Amino acid sequence: QVQLVESGGGLVQAGGSLLLSCAASARTFSNRRMAWFRQAPGKEREFVATMFWSGESTYYADSVKGRFTISRDNAKNTAYLQMNSLRPEDTAVYYCGITSSGTNYFRADKYDYWGQGTQVTVSS
Repeated sequence: QVQLVESGGGLVQAGGSLLLSCAASARTFSNRRMAWFRQAPGKEREFVATMFWSGESTYYADSVKGRFTISRDNAKNTAYLQMNSLRPEDTAVYYCGITSSGTNYFRADKYDYWGQGTQVTVSS
């Protein structure tokens, strides 16, 4: 059973930065894709960024491109989401997920494992 634990969320002013972490309980997901999604109140879970655990094949939602960076540390079984130039519209619960699917990485229903989420609040 794979467990994912997100951390690093918090309250930040607009223009600020946060670093989210996603620690995985099992090692070696090199053949799997991981992603960050977010969900604001009353909205569906929204794709943010993704990469293969090997670090290849990285994609971002247009709304975060140039501001967010996804990365990983294989030795620590941990993925990261560096968020810069934060905006109030980035406020949401952020989740990391892992999928074995090779397509449709932007669809939340394709992910097999999810963490519990971490709250990010950006004040104006």
